[in-house]
Amino acid sequence: MNLIVAVDKNWAIGYQNQLLVSIPSDMKFFREKTMGKVVVMGRKTLESFPNGMPLKNRVNIVLTKNETYQVKDARMVHTVEQLMEELKQYSSEDVFVIGGESIYRLLLPYCDTAYVTKIDHAFQADTYFPNLDQEDGWQMVETSEENTCFDLEYYFTKYEKISKE
Repeated sequence: MNLIVAVDKNWAIGYQNQLLVSIPSDMKFFREKTMGKVVVMGRKTLESFPNGMPLKNRVNIVLTKNETYQVKDARMVHTVEQLMEELKQYSSEDVFVIGGESIYRLLLPYCDTAYVTKIDHAFQADTYFPNLDQEDGWQMVETSEENTCFDLEYYFTKYEKISKE
């Protein structure tokens, strides 16, 4: 399973249920990676999308404790066990965890690849992603050239879980 996230220099990912910044090429990268794939998210992430609607041309799976929560064109699961059962019908490399913080933390152990857009700036934030540079068992295997959007510098990086043999 994969995850995809944009973080600032403190590994922050959001503030008041919004992304910290919208970088067009990062949005394009997200679309290219997830189009036609399965995206797994929490309820608050879904509600942060335009009109609270699922992402088009993807299978949207929402992990929520709220058993009565329903959204058109999204599948609801209520436990990690239900999620894993639902995901059995898809290839693991076609599944992307897309947030938010609690979903990332819950599902990180199940992921083996992380696509992390690292933004070289510290934003005001209230949600964070685990710092993979300090997490045992993860290593950065790719990084892009420096990109800029206005005065923000950022990099597309890829982390992989190190197999423990």
